[in-house]
Amino acid sequence: MKNLIHIAGKEIQEGLRNRWVLATTLLLAALALSMSFLGNAPTGSTIGSNRLDVVIVSLSSLTIFLIPLIALLISHDAIVGEMERGTMLLLLSYPIGRKQVILGKFLGQLTILAFATLFGYGSTAVVLALTGRGIDAASWLALLSLIGSSVLLGAVFIAIGFFASTIVRERSTAAGIAIGIWLLFVLIYDMALLGLLVFDQGQMIGTTLLNMLLLINPTDAYRLLNFGTGGAGALTGMGGVAGTTTLSAGTITLALGLWTAIPLGLSVLIFSRKEL
Repeated sequence: MKNLIHIAGKEIQEGLRNRWVLATTLLLAALALSMSFLGNAPTGSTIGSNRLDVVIVSLSSLTIFLIPLIALLISHDAIVGEMERGTMLLLLSYPIGRKQVILGKFLGQLTILAFATLFGYGSTAVVLALTGRGIDAASWLALLSLIGSSVLLGAVFIAIGFFASTIVRERSTAAGIAIGIWLLFVLIYDMALLGLLVFDQGQMIGTTLLNMLLLINPTDAYRLLNFGTGGAGALTGMGGVAGTTTLSAGTITLALGLWTAIPLGLSVLIFSRKEL
């Protein structure tokens, strides 16, 4: 455990030197605050939803694009980058196991992303609270769910980035894989699924198959968690999709947990057998 904390701390320090923490925090905070001040007042008053619900929908949509990208950018060279620089051999010369290297780096990078998300999105809650606008308890719970699920989504793509980093021997290859993964899960998969649903017209794709198709993509699972229920869900089409599925919040969260554990476990397995 001590080694995990040490490696995680080293990863956080490197993030601070590379200004990843500051950059991601300021980016998420700026986007969240801009949504609070500029993006929601006319819409919220027009459709009868409170301001926080509209902010949640806006931030969730941005999160689907930004969090996976940020997670892949900070994790795709976590292993192969150290190997190229020759620092991995030095690190393993200490009494540290390869499993501890993977898990420690993962915890460090997840801490960076979690801090940026909590501070960036939490600033929205502070600003809206200071305005004195009436916000119900369900909306506050939806914001907490947004922050928690955003961190979990980040964990998924950090783990996927680690997997990409362990199966290649060049940083450029890992970067190309990371970009391909982002395009696949964030853009291509949903476009293909939408086309399939339109073509099928409800003839062959039933509830069970739809559940599986949604869980195959972690970003779709994230959408269901944040868009599928409550006042925020009523503002998007995902509220209707959620009504046709039998997926509970616990099932979706479990799926995201598996999306994190499986790539991370494979990374540990591959790295433990990799020749340096």
